[in-house]
Amino acid sequence: MLDTKVIINEKNKVLDMLEKRNLKAEKENLKDFEKLYNERNQLLQEVEQHKHNRNIQSKKIGELKSKGQSIEKLSKEMKDLGEKIKGLDEKVRQIDEKSKTILLNIPNLLDQDVPVGPDATYNKVIREWGQRPEFKFKIRQHWEIAEKADIIDFKRATKLAGSRFALYKGEGAKLERALINFMLDVHLKEHRYIEFIPPFMVNSKTMTGTGQLPKFKDDLFKVQDFDYYLVPTAEVPLTNIHADEILEEKQLPLYYTAFTPCFRSEAGSWGKDTRGLIRQHQFNKVELVKIVKPDQSEQELEKLVNEAEKILQYLNIAYRVVCLSTGDTGFSSSKTYDIEVWLPGQKAYREISSCSNCRDFQARRANIKYRNKDTGNVELVHTLNGSGLAVGRTFIAILENFQKEDGSFSIPDKLKKYL
Repeated sequence: MLDTKVIINEKNKVLDMLEKRNLKAEKENLKDFEKLYNERNQLLQEVEQHKHNRNIQSKKIGELKSKGQSIEKLSKEMKDLGEKIKGLDEKVRQIDEKSKTILLNIPNLLDQDVPVGPDATYNKVIREWGQRPEFKFKIRQHWEIAEKADIIDFKRATKLAGSRFALYKGEGAKLERALINFMLDVHLKEHRYIEFIPPFMVNSKTMTGTGQLPKFKDDLFKVQDFDYYLVPTAEVPLTNIHADEILEEKQLPLYYTAFTPCFRSEAGSWGKDTRGLIRQHQFNKVELVKIVKPDQSEQELEKLVNEAEKILQYLNIAYRVVCLSTGDTGFSSSKTYDIEVWLPGQKAYREISSCSNCRDFQARRANIKYRNKDTGNVELVHTLNGSGLAVGRTFIAILENFQKEDGSFSIPDKLKKYL
């Protein structure tokens, strides 16, 4: 959530951000917010004036009482003032609700070095790593390899739950579990993250803290009759661990990781990637979250990307890193790098990790602060998150990059001890 002072005092800056993000409706909402802000200030002035008058009347009543004089008229005036104040307070409350709704739907400001463009075609390739494999036989898609090896049963998954689900089987289940353990071990031992097993359901306050609500309500799975949502990513519970807390500076930076299944409705994606594991309602992911001081977040973003890259380097799978354009950058992010893995079956790079610096955007929503040891002031932290990695897409990358002519595939050396 943006600071109200920034929206009012640096309106052109916010309008420029909305223009670069190609968000026209939000620009109109910004005008409504400004009107509500001015109306609120006017109402508060009226409330203060009425409270001042009430205090004067209260003193007069006290004086009249001490003299034994009638207070009936003043008492009625006091009551009328009380009703006016109550009515104005209710108007302020309603304005606050409307203003908050608008605020919660305004995205984060963008870093100055984010490539300007309306969509993903304007993303900037930062670097490439690894050698793409060459095959002298017909390349198979990952679902063909999986079905031939009898390690994923898509048909029975559809029977159990419907489309966009997978039933991992035998060595397929073992490989998925091996990838999870491998990723966690690298991040715990080499990158010094702390592992959590968080709840896989969270409440609406937690979803709001990281920006999933109210903006992306249609992308979430809600539990009927309960204030629970299935987590779309472990970013949500991990970032909110310290919601409504004041951390000491010596505690920072905090590096948290967790494996969770992720649940997404994939609203708006119908007809896209209908086969295989690319776009599922349920998929596994190892998530990385950092909570840092404001002056650390830029360098921590670069470090976060390197930590996620390390997994693919160990597996010897080609990938590239791209900086997302202004029109492609996520709602809560000020800057995002995507790591895109090479998939021979699709002859294309596909996202396997998004690493984002959210600066104080999520911290303001979730009320996560720290005490600056030099000034003694309480300030907002910066939060970052990234996939380290999406497990299902890593599974795909192994099948397609290490496939053999007979339809089988080999296992990267780093994974063999887990299998």
